Amino acid sequence: MPAPRPAVDDAVSVLPGLFVPEASQWLSTSSGRIAGEGYSWMQAVHWVAGSGLYRPRRHRSHGPRSFGPTTVRVAQELAALFPCRPGIDYLVRRTGLSERSVEYHLGMLREAGLLAYIVRGTRIRGKKAQASEFARMVPQEFDAALGIRTAGGGTGRRMTGIAEAGRELMAKLAKKASRKVRKPRSKTSSKAPARGARKSADQGSVTAVSDVVRCTPIQVGTSAVSSAGTTSFPPESKLASGQSDSPTPKKVKRGRRKLNSVGRRFQLASELIRQVPWMGRASVPRIAWILKEVSDASWTADQVIAFLDCGDAPGIVHRPSGFLAGRLAGAVALWPIEEGRERAVQAYWDSRRAEKARRQEWKGAWQAPRSMAVCRMVAEAFALQEQPYVPGEAQPELGGVEDLSEQDVANMRATGWGEFMAGDTTLIMTTYDALGPAAAVHIFGADLVQRARKLASSSSLMSVGRR
Repeated sequence: MPAPRPAVDDAVSVLPGLFVPEASQWLSTSSGRIAGEGYSWMQAVHWVAGSGLYRPRRHRSHGPRSFGPTTVRVAQELAALFPCRPGIDYLVRRTGLSERSVEYHLGMLREAGLLAYIVRGTRIRGKKAQASEFARMVPQEFDAALGIRTAGGGTGRRMTGIAEAGRELMAKLAKKASRKVRKPRSKTSSKAPARGARKSADQGSVTAVSDVVRCTPIQVGTSAVSSAGTTSFPPESKLASGQSDSPTPKKVKRGRRKLNSVGRRFQLASELIRQVPWMGRASVPRIAWILKEVSDASWTADQVIAFLDCGDAPGIVHRPSGFLAGRLAGAVALWPIEEGRERAVQAYWDSRRAEKARRQEWKGAWQAPRSMAVCRMVAEAFALQEQPYVPGEAQPELGGVEDLSEQDVANMRATGWGEFMAGDTTLIMTTYDALGPAAAVHIFGADLVQRARKLASSSSLMSVGRR
């Protein structure tokens, strides 16, 4: 018989050292340390479950009575998440528990000092609900019980050693952390009566008989004993070896289960929603349905972002799913080869780094131009400013670029071609912006000016050179 349920006032006597109040269940106020990975955190979880030092404070007549295997199952799901931001619906699907039970066990993990809030979830009317983000913590009582030495301060302190007395217990906790706690099977089927068994008040119990008789005993003459009550025996080969093949062999699961096509679509949709600014309010299932073609073609999130960067970035998108569907129309046919997509991704990141470098260069002090021809022009301009002005001395004047000599035009055109072959369009674009399109065409030629403008305005890889 179960023990009588205690009263509400003195429900459980909790050791003050292993209970964390609500005000200290945040990462900034927690006294524990952050677990390095899920494996070491599961060691602390099994220690709390086996020590019996923590019992939940039950203020009502319902809820979990102890930190048991169900709480460890919930902790196993949290240990596999990075970052640890589970939704209640996700844990309900994974564990088979009710929503209220999942909330109870999450609260127990926080009270035991094993979880701490980083960001608390929100539920605002008219907006998408946000799940809470947790930090997996190791209580300081765990370090004190096993003699663990730490270095550093605050929640970021790290383990540096362990006392000799705690090594044996740490090894046992390591074995428990490496095994998975599964949901216990129902025992109702094993307790059910055997098929065909029947009981009568006059005849008593009758042995169950299989529907298919494997062997029929040899009988000579008549017999008063019915063959319906005989049972089948295994062959002698099975009796000699003492071994028998199980009709339901166990399946060995090794490693994490690989995602199928639907799982890859949802994973790709989640990554894009986190990285693309105008997709922040989008729905993951809707975006996953739109990405089914590129996801099935093994596109990555970087490749999708590089393809979206080929067009102008929108300021405001009122319907991200429709805008994304329009942008990705025919994307698989345009970029069918994996090597080409990787080159496009590299070009995208190169353009981002070049843009960042230009911004740093604009914010810094003035630097000399990289073009040798522009440097010469700047030096000549400074030299003319430093020359003293002599009244009455006539300075040569040019009416326009038409007054340049053929030798000067040839030299500038050769310099422009050399810089363009090296990927630099500074001289050509400076002349185009300062003197106008007609002057630039007169000096460098229409072909070179057109090539330089395309190279300057392009954000993807191009091949430069003469045909």
